[in-house]
Amino acid sequence: MSCSPAREDFVIDIPPDRPKQSKCSIYRVPKHMRKINKEAYTPKLVSIGPFHHCQRRRELRAMERQKQIYFEDFFRRKTLKKSQKDLASIIEAKEEEIRHCYSDGCQLNSKEFINMILLDAIFIIELFLKVSDNDKEETKEENKDDILRMPWLGKGILRDLILLENQLPFFVLEDLYTSAFSDYQEGQQIKEHKGDNQKNEDTPFLALSRHYFDWYGPQRESIDEEVTTKPIGEEVKHFTDLLRYLLCPPNMEQYWTRKMERWTSDEKRLHLSKKAKKRNSATQFCATKLDDAGLKFKVKYSRRRLLGITFPGCLRRFPLFGSSCVFACLPCVISSICFPSLTCLLGCFGFPMHIFKVPQLVIDHDTEAIFRNLMALEQCYYPSKTYICDYVFLWVGLIHTEKDVDLLVDNKVIANHLGSSAEVAILINKLRYQIVVTTSSYFDHISEKLHEHCEFPLNHFLATLRKEYFANIFSSTATVFGFFWLGFTFFAA
Repeated sequence: MSCSPAREDFVIDIPPDRPKQSKCSIYRVPKHMRKINKEAYTPKLVSIGPFHHCQRRRELRAMERQKQIYFEDFFRRKTLKKSQKDLASIIEAKEEEIRHCYSDGCQLNSKEFINMILLDAIFIIELFLKVSDNDKEETKEENKDDILRMPWLGKGILRDLILLENQLPFFVLEDLYTSAFSDYQEGQQIKEHKGDNQKNEDTPFLALSRHYFDWYGPQRESIDEEVTTKPIGEEVKHFTDLLRYLLCPPNMEQYWTRKMERWTSDEKRLHLSKKAKKRNSATQFCATKLDDAGLKFKVKYSRRRLLGITFPGCLRRFPLFGSSCVFACLPCVISSICFPSLTCLLGCFGFPMHIFKVPQLVIDHDTEAIFRNLMALEQCYYPSKTYICDYVFLWVGLIHTEKDVDLLVDNKVIANHLGSSAEVAILINKLRYQIVVTTSSYFDHISEKLHEHCEFPLNHFLATLRKEYFANIFSSTATVFGFFWLGFTFFAA
C-alpha cells in the first residue's frame, strides 16, 4: 500500500506595488482603442512618467538633455525656497501613493523611481514658468531656448503633455511647487498677468497650469456664471483631467447629478432603454438634412466651454393663438419668410428660433489625439460621465459626408485647418470606433429636438419656400409682387 505524498500549500505572490482601484487615475490605453490609431496615444517628443520612460526611442531621448537643462535652471532661481534634496524627500514620502496612481506597476526601484518623478516634475514646472515669463515679455531674445523660439516644438510638447499615458499625478506637481515657492509669488504673478479678477480658489500652480493649457481650453468665465462649488484643485487628477474640465461647462456635473437624483433605479433603466433606441434614429439627421429643414447653424463667439451647445427647439405654438398648430405658427411663418431680420425681435415675445448655436470646433492635426485621449480617460475613469464621448457622438450624427463639413465650415461652426473636407468627415466618424457609452447622453435633449425639427413637415415647407422664392431681396420682391398681382387679377375679374 503506497502512501500519497503530503500535500503542499500553494502560495500566490501578489506584487506589493499593485495599483489600488480607488487611487488609480493614470491608465494605459486599452488595446482595442489603441489599435485604431496608436500614434494618437504615443508621445512624440517628451516622455513623462513611467509608461514610456524605459523606451529607447530616439525622438524621446533627445528631450532628456533638455530636461537636465531645465532642472539646472530651476534650482538657479532666486525665488526658490528649497533644495534638490528637500524636494526629493517630498516624493520619497509619497512614493507608494504615486505608484498607486498608475494602472500598471512600475519596475523601477525606489531610487530610480524618485529620480524619474523629480526630473519630470521639475521639467514641467520650469517649462510652465518659462512660458509664463515669455508671455509677459520678461525673457530676453538671447536667453530663449529652442522650446520658446520654435513654435512647432512648443506645440509638440503641449500636445504630449495631455496624453493619458504621459502623466504625473497633479498633487505631486502642486506639492513640489508649493514647497519650492512657499510665498506663492510666482503663482500670483501669473494671475495678475492674465487679468484674473475672478473669485475662484485656484492654487498658484493650478493658475499656472491653466495659463499654459489656455491654447486648448478657455479660462473660467465671469463671476456671474454658475460654477462648481468645489475648487478644481481638489478634484483634478492630472493634465488630461484638467483639459477635460476646461472644455466642459462648469455646471455640467451639477446638472447631470440633479437629473439622475430625481429618478429611481427602475426609471433610470427605462430612460436608458428609450434613449438607446432614440439615439440611432436621432443621429440620422446630418447637417445638410437639418439645413433642408430650415435649421440655421450659428457659432458662439464667446469664451464658453466647447460643450456649451444650445438649441431652443422648433416652432410649435404662440401663446396668443392657443394650441392650434396653423395659427400658432402663422406669425413665425410670415416673419421667417418675409422678414428674417425680425426673428430675433419675435423671439423676445415667446417665439422659439430655428438656430443651433455651437462653439466653434477647430480641427487641426492634433484634434484626433486630444479627443482620443479625453475619451480614453472617460472610458477608464468616468464611465458614467462621458461628456466628451457624448459631444463626439453628436458631431458624428451631424457629419456624414464632406458636404456636411462644407456647410458647417461656411457657417464658421468648424474651422478646418486640415484643408480637405473629406479628411474632416473621416476623422470625426473614426472617433466613435471602439467607444462604449452605456449611460444616457448629456446631449439627448438636443438630439431629440433635432429629431423633432426634421420630423415637423412645416419646417421643410418653409425652408423650401425661402430658398426658392425668398433667397434674396430681388426674388422676394418678385414673389410678393406676383402675389399682389395674382390677388388683384382675381378680385378684378
